[in-house]
Amino acid sequence: MAIINQFFSNGGLVMYPLLGLSIISLAMILERSLFWAQVSRQQEKIIKKSLILYREDTESAEILLRRNRQLPIARIFLVALSVERSTPQKFKLALESAAQAEIPIIKRFSNAFETIISISPLLGLLGTVLGLITSLASLQIGDIGSSDATGVTSGIGEALTSTAAGLVIAIFTLFFASMFRGLYLQQLALMQEVGGQLELVHLEKYEQQGGVYDALT
Repeated sequence: MAIINQFFSNGGLVMYPLLGLSIISLAMILERSLFWAQVSRQQEKIIKKSLILYREDTESAEILLRRNRQLPIARIFLVALSVERSTPQKFKLALESAAQAEIPIIKRFSNAFETIISISPLLGLLGTVLGLITSLASLQIGDIGSSDATGVTSGIGEALTSTAAGLVIAIFTLFFASMFRGLYLQQLALMQEVGGQLELVHLEKYEQQGGVYDALT
């Protein structure tokens, strides 16, 4: 505890907003990690099952998707399947609009991550500048080379604590933000790929139904 108090004392007032930013960053990283872990673990199996079921029985596919509404791809499929008497064009539009609605969810906190990455080093630098001003203000011209000057040098070293803290927070946040961005881009590509597969299945079913209607007429 004494070490932590000393650390905050060395860093100055900016250590408190830096602490707040670090807590916010950790909370967002934890939420995104849980979200992507769930998506990665369940999504592939649900996609395969729902595509197979949709070919055979639309109702069963919808039941499966409703049970897995926590997955973005399941919500997208449900919106498309809920369109009544949908032509291929309507079905495609429903898929695209549902996918657009999911983007803010899978891209959540990206702006907040960028803000923390930008602000943390600046706050650290501000703390160092304030520390340097305080240290140099106490230094008199005649004190150069004396024990007082040694104390000032020590104070300058302590003032750099805030810069180090800001850089650590920025680097840590940047690492996870980059990883989440990669997962987001992968998810976008998967949504396009699977959406295309679902469109093909829908087109096949639509053509089959059209053939039946033509035969009846």
